[in-house]
Amino acid sequence: MNPYAMSVLLSGLSTGSILTMMSNHWFLAWVGLEINTLAIIPLMSKMHHPRATEAATKYFLTQAAASALLLFATTMNAWQTGEWTIINMQTTTPTMMLTTSLMMKLAVAPFHLWLTDIMQGLDLMTCLILSTWQKIAPMAILLQTSSEMNHTLMILMGSLSIIVGGWGGLNQPQLRKMMAYSSIAHLGWMIIVVSYSPQLALLNLWVYLFMTSSMFLMMENTYSTSINKAAASWMKNPPLTLMFMVTLMALGGLPPTSGFLPKWLILEEIIKQNMAPIATTAAISSLLSLFFYLRLSYMTSLTTPPTPSNSKMPWRFFLRPNKATAMTIMLSTTLLPISPTVINMF
Repeated sequence: MNPYAMSVLLSGLSTGSILTMMSNHWFLAWVGLEINTLAIIPLMSKMHHPRATEAATKYFLTQAAASALLLFATTMNAWQTGEWTIINMQTTTPTMMLTTSLMMKLAVAPFHLWLTDIMQGLDLMTCLILSTWQKIAPMAILLQTSSEMNHTLMILMGSLSIIVGGWGGLNQPQLRKMMAYSSIAHLGWMIIVVSYSPQLALLNLWVYLFMTSSMFLMMENTYSTSINKAAASWMKNPPLTLMFMVTLMALGGLPPTSGFLPKWLILEEIIKQNMAPIATTAAISSLLSLFFYLRLSYMTSLTTPPTPSNSKMPWRFFLRPNKATAMTIMLSTTLLPISPTVINMF
């Protein structure tokens, strides 16, 4: 893609998200979401492949429906209350419609079916943007309105997302679909706790952004899009393959990686709210996600695929250093030892 066009589209992405995060008026928040959506559509279809075109079309239709529902909910709320401020959602029907639209944008179960097919049709860097940056604007709105949402509905959707994210990724040979189900599961943890502690949901969001960014940057560096390609990645960059396994453990929430910190705090908060069955369900369901992370780490780091001897040397010649990869790996694996400092920041 032309670098000038790329810079304009990336500027549109950032402008739309920042406008949504800074706005206190529903119409400006909706405008920011629309700018964000329209900026990513050309990035999705830049490969000129039928799968990319299909993914861009599905994404546009899904996001357009969610934005229309959000605008209709906020218009109805303004009609009933006389105010357009985001923090003033006092009526039941607009609040339910707003919850539905935000869950569609975030791909939270049961509105998650569009995410896996779309990510499978995109290149890795566009998948990175879709899994990380595109979650920020809807989460900003959700954090502002969390106190007025239906807490029971949020807990049910979050629990369902954790279960679906674990079950869906079990038999996936494609890494992009696996990361899509990982996104669904992690968003479920945020949705469960956002009504009781928005600070914990924000902490979980930041840790999720670090872990997902490091995974996609490593997949891009080693050209890994499936389990079979990931199993051969040690021939391209052995140190990065080791960190690939550690980051997978962070996504699964194993200590002493950073992924353990938000799950630990969220389970503690849920138990404080006298919801031990929900905490037990979330903890058991996270084991499903941990299973396919362990399977992928085993295939990547602990097995050697059959290859000719002359193909085991590319790591000597084709190393591509990337400072962003190193930074995201450190943030996704080493935050737990400084957890008191991190918690005090939130």
